[in-house]
Amino acid sequence: MAAAARGRRCRGAVLLLLLLPSVLAPLVLYGYSPTSPLPDSTLARVAFDREDGSNLVWPHMAASEVSLAKDLTIERLGEHKNRVLSATDDWQAVQAARSRSSENSDASVQLKVPVTRDADEMIAEETGSALSGQEGRIKEVVSSQRNADGFGDPGNAKQAEEQDGLATEVEHTDGSGASTENNVAGIHTTESTADSLSNGTIHATPRESYTRATGINADLPTTTSSAGHSTASPDVKIRIIKDQLIRAKTYLGFVASRGNHGFAKELRARMRDIQRALGDATNDGLLPQNVHSKIKAMEQTLGKVKRSHDSCSGAVNRLRTALHSMEERLQSHKNEANYLAQIAAKSLPKGLHCLPLRLTNEYYSTNSNNKDFPNTEKLEDPKLHHYAVFSDNVLAAAVVVNSTLVHATNHVFHIVTDRLNYAAMKMWFLANPLGKAAVQVQNIQEFTWLNSSYSPVLKQLGSRSTIDYYFRSGTARPDENPKFRNPKYLSILNHLRFYLPEIFPKLNKVLFLDDDTVVQQDLSALWSIDLKGKVNGAVETCGETFHRFDKYLNFSNPIVANNFHPQACGWAFGMNMFDLSEWRKQNITDVYHTWQKLNEDRLLWKLGTLPAGLVTFWNRTFPLDRSWHLLGLGYNPNVNERDIRRASVIHYNGNLKPWLEIGLSKYRKYWSRYVDFDQIFLRECNINP
Repeated sequence: MAAAARGRRCRGAVLLLLLLPSVLAPLVLYGYSPTSPLPDSTLARVAFDREDGSNLVWPHMAASEVSLAKDLTIERLGEHKNRVLSATDDWQAVQAARSRSSENSDASVQLKVPVTRDADEMIAEETGSALSGQEGRIKEVVSSQRNADGFGDPGNAKQAEEQDGLATEVEHTDGSGASTENNVAGIHTTESTADSLSNGTIHATPRESYTRATGINADLPTTTSSAGHSTASPDVKIRIIKDQLIRAKTYLGFVASRGNHGFAKELRARMRDIQRALGDATNDGLLPQNVHSKIKAMEQTLGKVKRSHDSCSGAVNRLRTALHSMEERLQSHKNEANYLAQIAAKSLPKGLHCLPLRLTNEYYSTNSNNKDFPNTEKLEDPKLHHYAVFSDNVLAAAVVVNSTLVHATNHVFHIVTDRLNYAAMKMWFLANPLGKAAVQVQNIQEFTWLNSSYSPVLKQLGSRSTIDYYFRSGTARPDENPKFRNPKYLSILNHLRFYLPEIFPKLNKVLFLDDDTVVQQDLSALWSIDLKGKVNGAVETCGETFHRFDKYLNFSNPIVANNFHPQACGWAFGMNMFDLSEWRKQNITDVYHTWQKLNEDRLLWKLGTLPAGLVTFWNRTFPLDRSWHLLGLGYNPNVNERDIRRASVIHYNGNLKPWLEIGLSKYRKYWSRYVDFDQIFLRECNINP
């Protein structure tokens, strides 16, 4: 008991000795008698940082002396706290060592050292966690000084940079739960601390003590260094100003709505000042010298507005909830609009439904002797220029042929359609002869070699799982794009392009054209282009972000990932020059069949012809000049008019076809100029420009 009493008396003496220098330092230095007890960090800040510019501690002092006294007072408070904590830690460690030595005399040699670093940190951490109220605020002031000087844990470099001039709103809560504002105190504290460091008045011991008190296990430098600011962004103050302006505009709306004209006037004045300071500056070096004070003034005003409108957080929560609800509704409307757009794009207008019916009726009413086309001897002549068009749209196919013949006459057109439209397609070209050009209309059902035993895709298209996928809505996922479920993919006409050598066994080259294209120039030069051993001549579409391989193929599948590059350049179907001789040499049809078998469960790509074309003609495609083929007129309203006029072939790829009411009217003229609206069948079906 006597030893314990002596220990308490010794400890009290140590604390008293440590307290006296900190309390008496300002009095000795200035020789004044304060009108109030020595303030803590929060009280000092309130006493000095009054809006009217006065201070409550030393009212008769000059402003420069007040600033220096304030900094020294806060610094001495921090040193005093650290010394007290350090002494407490050492004393507790010694007491623990004595207790253990009395129980185990063998351990006394190891405990001869007063305290180890690990034990010191552990005890200090427990002591620091018990701090509250005034001690917590003192720690925050010391922390702001420490971070501003660039000292501390390297992982907190970002925090140190922001503290050196960042006017952020930080709320400090005392033991009672009341909050006070830190109005950019870090700026002023940083400057004063930097001055103290340059004069050598701050030593390593307080920092080390503070490190132990806060549990930071970092070796602190003992010399002044600017390394803490070497990685600062050159525009950090500009970003602060812009952030303040955003917050000020937000608060201004709340203030004006509540009739708080005083705050509104002050906010507008601060915004004008800080906007004037910002000007056209792009980095902090271009800002005026007084920008620091303007940032601080703006932060103080924002803090006052925030405190006076304590319901701002509730308003933010309500706005966030409303925003979330609106986003959900917007996404729902987008999905609905996308679905309706798909229906509108694939629905047949009344006039186009009437036209094939009227033509079919006319075909079967015509004498059988008048159902043959002229110039049939040209159909298999490899020296001529042959075009392949696969379509079930009579009017669209007619535009492709008509636009091509305007620029050249001695061509051969091979049109393949389905059984439903075969009579109508043939009747159209019988009623509208092509002059010297030759035309052939074929029925896909007459290709007896094209059956499910030969073509994997034909087998897949007729499978029960594929039919269910397209026609049973219950199997659709809510987030799935409806375009992938379009029944057009069930048509073998879309896949017929992969069987060109079988359809045209005596031809060497064929130019394939989609039925939503328009030819604007003579294409004869395409037959003279050397494809350099490639099979497919096509225009690449790398300029479009969605025409990379990773947008079409599933690269999470190892089969795809091991064979292709996700950023490989895609190309377009619609106008393709196929070298059928090379096709046969390289056995491209078998390559296509192999990939279709691998994709039976649709895990490599969704159904469609372009992904299948990308994998089939991988490293077998020759890039043509972009002026040959211009895409986007079926979805992009911003296609350059000059590019349209220069293009040899324009392509209405997308849902907005020129024969539909939803088509882009600004591009319809390029298509409709090749339609003779005075034609008898068009007039009878009420098809007008």
